[in-house]
Amino acid sequence: MKYLKLLKYFFYLAFNWNIKIAFHIIKNEIRGEKKYGINTTGADELKKLISKDIDISHATIYMPASYDLLEAVFKKTQIHLFKHLVDIGCGKGRSLCVAAYFGAKKLTGIDFSNEFCKDAKLNLTKTKLHFPDINFTIIHNDAFYFEIAKDVDCIFMFNPFDETIMSGVINNINESLLKSPRKITVIYFNPIQKHLFLNNGFEEEFQTKALQYLEAAVYIKNPQ
Repeated sequence: MKYLKLLKYFFYLAFNWNIKIAFHIIKNEIRGEKKYGINTTGADELKKLISKDIDISHATIYMPASYDLLEAVFKKTQIHLFKHLVDIGCGKGRSLCVAAYFGAKKLTGIDFSNEFCKDAKLNLTKTKLHFPDINFTIIHNDAFYFEIAKDVDCIFMFNPFDETIMSGVINNINESLLKSPRKITVIYFNPIQKHLFLNNGFEEEFQTKALQYLEAAVYIKNPQ
């Protein structure tokens, strides 16, 4: 079953992107799932949510960030130095699990799919066996209505939704910063809506790109 899932994922990547990227990602999927001991591979078009009367019109397909890109960015940003990392659109929790291996301690994931939230809790429970001092919370909620806690200083996203929802998320971030002024860092993979951050006073700290589609950018906003 595991190999069938990898094969289906390979063909999905090859069809939607190209074979070179598909080989690159699948190689890292096999390595990463084994290294971190979690189950997060595969793409999901979220069609099951439609039958539950959940609006997916503003969401993008579930697809986890490539392990090698996560590792490179978490190392460069020194993810262990942040007090509270939040993954908005956390899916099955991959980024949070990898962040724990890089020293992050307080982790929060939010996703509008209850099924993904259950998977994320399971994967983080496995990770906690290796890192008992991590403190994780998974929240089943819509990102548009998610209030950013005052101690959150790093947010991760992998292109989870369209401009409508992203605008709401940025408003939530700005409201949190207004109540509790602080520096905040946003790690944004496949940053299609990056203009929204730049238009809201964020500065691009760095950007990295590999194989055309594997792109990540880091934005920071300092207190006024």
